[in-house]
Amino acid sequence: MRRLALAFVFALALSLPAVAAEVTVLTAARIHTGEPGAAPVEAMAWDGEGRILATGGVRELLARYPGAERIDAAGRTVIPGLIDAHAHLMGLGYALMRADLAGADSKAEILARLKAFEAELPKGAWLLGRGWDQNRWPDKAFPTAADLDAAFPERPVWLERVDGHAGWGNSAALRAAGRDFSGDWQVDGGRILRENGQATGVFVDAAMALIEAVIPPPDDAFREEAFERALAESAKYGLTGVHDMGVSLADLALYRRFADSGRLTLRVNAYADGDSHALTALCAFGPLAHPSGRLRMRGVKLYADGALGSRGAALLADYHDEHGHRGLLVTAPEALEAAMRKARDCGVQVATHAIGDRGNRLVLDLYQKLLGERASTDHRWRIEHAQVVAVEDIPRFAALGVLASMQPTHATSDMPWAGDRLGPQRLAGAYAWRRFLDAGVRMPFGSDFPVESVDPRLGLYAAVTRQDLEGRPPGGWLPDQKLGFAEALHGFTAAAAHASFDEQTLGTLAPGKRADFVILDADPFELPATDLPRNAVRSTWVDGRPVYRAP
Repeated sequence: MRRLALAFVFALALSLPAVAAEVTVLTAARIHTGEPGAAPVEAMAWDGEGRILATGGVRELLARYPGAERIDAAGRTVIPGLIDAHAHLMGLGYALMRADLAGADSKAEILARLKAFEAELPKGAWLLGRGWDQNRWPDKAFPTAADLDAAFPERPVWLERVDGHAGWGNSAALRAAGRDFSGDWQVDGGRILRENGQATGVFVDAAMALIEAVIPPPDDAFREEAFERALAESAKYGLTGVHDMGVSLADLALYRRFADSGRLTLRVNAYADGDSHALTALCAFGPLAHPSGRLRMRGVKLYADGALGSRGAALLADYHDEHGHRGLLVTAPEALEAAMRKARDCGVQVATHAIGDRGNRLVLDLYQKLLGERASTDHRWRIEHAQVVAVEDIPRFAALGVLASMQPTHATSDMPWAGDRLGPQRLAGAYAWRRFLDAGVRMPFGSDFPVESVDPRLGLYAAVTRQDLEGRPPGGWLPDQKLGFAEALHGFTAAAAHASFDEQTLGTLAPGKRADFVILDADPFELPATDLPRNAVRSTWVDGRPVYRAP
């Protein structure tokens, strides 16, 4: 029965319905095609299937296509569609439907937001939220169950940290789990924080499952609404594509239903959620490629370590601010190697989460072992985040043909406390975009939303300034690692398309490629960096059709 279900999800339609051969010509002040060395143009034509026919001057294209429908984006600028190379669509959808704790600067603010959200909850329902970050609070200390108990003595509360690698529960949530959390035992790949042998209420990485296992799962209607909200939120900020990291077979089926009914407004490159049913399906039936061109799965997302903010990133030496602790390997090296080998033998692209220098070295070592002579082939295996890398390991990415899939806003979010975690020596290989590029490493960019904002303009700004939105610190954090705007945009367009084997159809605006583009108020190449986050998205287009228009 399972095999039949997998076959149904991966079945492909044999043909597409016929599409009219009409032509549309878009004119604008500037159209940046993203093609290497190409000057901006004024016009772009595409056919009824959403494939670009030509770019060039206005008179030239109107003369070539005299009967074309014309769209005039007068005074505005067009850039290739932005692709987030590492994100979590369902995570974003769930976050939009739960208590939003992002940016809260104190536990008091957290409690106020939770009380406001609780007002709409039925009696007995779990109060769920996401986005807390103790590094924003005055004492920077992890919270405890006691911080929640007075406000919520009976209702179970479970709150994911901003990075998704730790959870904070109240006493009612711990009681609901039905386990004795006292003592000194730990789970493999996780950590229960304790004081005097008693659980404090914070669970890191694999330990989170001890609580999450008893939370009632969302029903189909909730999941569908969450996905709809995630799609709408993504399109609003100029995203035309997403590499969705860690997609279950159930979520893939949901995406497939949206694609079948024409409701999938993004191009989703889904990566299977570890060594699970989705990877088994990939091995049994081969890659998924929906005939709409909007949904694909040909890769798997694995985990090596945890996150830096919750001290779960695996480091080669002790944490600078916690002596004796070196983080967590959330997947045992033997199991990680087995999953990679399985994917390799099935022809599946591997993308592995690694944040700490020990986590990155482990993944590089395993890739080198498993790829062997295949390292020189076009495998495009990836390391997701590559946030803290020993400087001597950076050239290994290029030597092995491994992509460093990075998220610029992680640097500007982490910069106030990253030095506390790492100490000054390890900062040399932290969020080191310039060192990676100079070493010849391909570097697709993303956001890791909902860990960070879905808005790619913030990623572009972070990449070129290494500052927060208030312009701090002056000159940027570790400023020798800044990028130019063209390099940053390449990360969110052509490099992201290459990372998913889509460079023949996506990433630039060239004849034969898909008409995926964004219309902006102003030319981002001409703006001061401080204005990049405020450059309004007027509309977002996929296959030559608008999926978002500004009100």
